[in-house]
Amino acid sequence: MAFFPAALVAGCTVGPDFHRPAAPVATAYRAADDVAPAAGAAPQASLGEGPQAQWWRAFGSDALDQLVDQALAHNESLAASDATLAAAQAQWRAVLGRRAPQIDANSRAEQQQVNLAAFGFGASPALGLDGNPDFHLYSVGGGISYDLDLFGGLKRQAEQSGSLALAQQRQTEAAHLALAGQVVNQVLTIAAIRSQMAAQQALLSDDARNLDLMQKRQQGGEGTAVEVLSAQAQLAADRPALPALQQQLAQARATLATLLGMTPDTLGKTDFTLEQFALPAQVPVSLPSALVHKRPDILAAEAQLHAATAEIGVATARLYPNITLGATLEQGAPGLGDLTANAFRGYDLFAGLTAPIFHGGTLKAQREAAVARARAADHTYRQTVLTAFAQVAELLHALDNDAQGVAMQQDALAVADRARTLSRKSFDVGNSGVLQVIDSQRTWQRASTALVQARAQQFLNVARLYVATAGGWVTE
Repeated sequence: MAFFPAALVAGCTVGPDFHRPAAPVATAYRAADDVAPAAGAAPQASLGEGPQAQWWRAFGSDALDQLVDQALAHNESLAASDATLAAAQAQWRAVLGRRAPQIDANSRAEQQQVNLAAFGFGASPALGLDGNPDFHLYSVGGGISYDLDLFGGLKRQAEQSGSLALAQQRQTEAAHLALAGQVVNQVLTIAAIRSQMAAQQALLSDDARNLDLMQKRQQGGEGTAVEVLSAQAQLAADRPALPALQQQLAQARATLATLLGMTPDTLGKTDFTLEQFALPAQVPVSLPSALVHKRPDILAAEAQLHAATAEIGVATARLYPNITLGATLEQGAPGLGDLTANAFRGYDLFAGLTAPIFHGGTLKAQREAAVARARAADHTYRQTVLTAFAQVAELLHALDNDAQGVAMQQDALAVADRARTLSRKSFDVGNSGVLQVIDSQRTWQRASTALVQARAQQFLNVARLYVATAGGWVTE
């Protein structure tokens, strides 16, 4: 190897080295002139390190905590993601092993019958050989080979495989985070549906009471058939809403059961109500510069970019020569007892050189493709960051708007409830008709449903914000 330059023999690593993308210079998610939240409105965002692990405990429900823990332990999709991660990590170790010397052992036992006549020899009774003598041969040995990896092709392959394993790890972390968010979402959805069902049942009770009152007034000669029919029509119109809500509840329960890794019939009770959950006064949100180093999907895109960068080095190394060193040692003898004798020993030492001469442009094209894939991975990473920032910004706006919306709906419900009470009193003393009572009940029902929906949306958006900035899931 004296004809190789010293630097070549020592080896080098071709291709670009990966450098972690710089953190964004942004210090906020929203423009400075955005409308600030009303004083005292809760919950409010608190920019800092972001939420800690097990962020769902902020809702103050032991039952919710248990369901999330159960999902993380038994969800089938999550188990598949864990298995995929184990496979990626094993593949990385396999690639790393190729950089070490490769040692193999072999043994062989043979029996051969030689046709001496085919080589112009006849039988030799004096030597105890007939025309087709049998021979036995036993051999044992081994060999070692080592790829010098002159231009770092194996090193870049290991770097690429390790980055892909890290990307899968980040994707698995993202799957854990997403699963927790889905469980919280379904539990809150079930609570909202049950609250809507309670409001609908209260409305049906009012409808039934109105109908009973109208029938009694008609029987007493004070009411009319029109009033009775109006009350019957309203009760009939309100009844279909309850089965529709029951269907939504069944769907939400089935989805929750699937997330927990069980069948719907084994789910058990899910009698949640929104009153069982607490809204946190403060929602910790990661700073933009910290979010890119903590959010799993961004870290997965970063690892994919690292793998694509390493692939350029792999493709570049194929353009240059490579040397493999090796040695073999073998003992071969006609009898087992002779295998350790020096007379039957053989060995060889070798150095093999391979160099690409002409491949029709394939190797260069492969490198160009690797460079293009690295550019694509870079753009994908940047898009992932932008999407994450937009999502957080949207949810921060929702945090403010939801608080104002809930307050407005509470005021609207209070007014509707007062109007319903006054209209019933007015009807009882004969100052108004049943249509005014029914109309006030419709207004109250709409306000009640709107408040439930607004509160549910507020809970859901808070949970989404935790997921969007749940950097506490990843420990660096």
